Amino acid sequence: MASPEQVLGSSRISLNPDDVKNGLGRLVLTLVELLRELLERQAIRRVEAGSLNDDEVERLGTTFLQLSEQMERLKTEFGVTDEDLNIDLGPLGKLL
Repeated sequence: MASPEQVLGSSRISLNPDDVKNGLGRLVLTLVELLRELLERQAIRRVEAGSLNDDEVERLGTTFLQLSEQMERLKTEFGVTDEDLNIDLGPLGKLL
């Protein structure tokens, strides 16, 4: 019976822990950025519709500013740019 190494041969994947960490970080940051953009658009619609009071608008602004600052910090930590987060979805176009 053949060993796993013989069966897998050259198709075996060599995983570098740093590459896995950075890849996972990039994926998570992409999802967070997508959710942030969706929430921001919804917040803008609510502000324009007048369904939020001044305190709620202020809290939303502060929250989105803090989230943006944290995203910048995490992008720097993982060595990711805005373009890295904008995944190409083929015929659907860019994600962000």
